[in-house]
Amino acid sequence: MSKGQLFEYAVLYHPKATKEQNDRNEQLKSVVVVPLTTVMAGAQQEVQITAGRAIPAEHLDHLDDVEILIRSFLE
Repeated sequence: MSKGQLFEYAVLYHPKATKEQNDRNEQLKSVVVVPLTTVMAGAQQEVQITAGRAIPAEHLDHLDDVEILIRSFLE
């Protein structure tokens, strides 16, 4: 049995401005949709899959605007 590694991940949503918001020079702020989560995994790819499954359903239709951040404690 191999040892697991400790990772942290979070998922952010970076909304795109509409034409009206651009006309008003409105700056949209990114939103944390999955808060910082600590997991044990064998590899970063496992964490990527776990984080992807944690994305709330309301964000699944605009995955191009979603960012998964992963940090390993070995780096």
